[in-house]
Amino acid sequence: MLNTTKKNDEVNTISKGTKLKGDLSSSGDIRIDGTLNGSINTKGRLVVGETGFVEGQIRCQNAIVAGKLQATINTEELLMLKSSARLSGEVVTGKLAIEPGAIFTGKCSMGPIIKNLDKNHDKNLNQESEKSA
Repeated sequence: MLNTTKKNDEVNTISKGTKLKGDLSSSGDIRIDGTLNGSINTKGRLVVGETGFVEGQIRCQNAIVAGKLQATINTEELLMLKSSARLSGEVVTGKLAIEPGAIFTGKCSMGPIIKNLDKNHDKNLNQESEKSA
């Protein structure tokens, strides 16, 4: 079982049959069994259930995916794709676990060196935008 950095018993849930357009931001865990079209940013764990579908940008500490993603997903620690997962997009993660049967189409950057490069790239972009402003 994946743990968040802080013990937080609160879980934000988008239930099956629910459709949401927009950006979702949370310091706690998020579970999606419905549809989200937009971005997710959480310091906790993201779980996409078998009926869940996310299209957009995702940033989280850990993620377990059993549903469908058409997204760019950036996980600090572990991204786990269950056998029912369907992922199309770009992945940046510390560790990747893929169960047999999962489908992943796209680009993957994995490991601590990649994570540090990604953070340095973001800092350099911010510094360049400050210089040009």
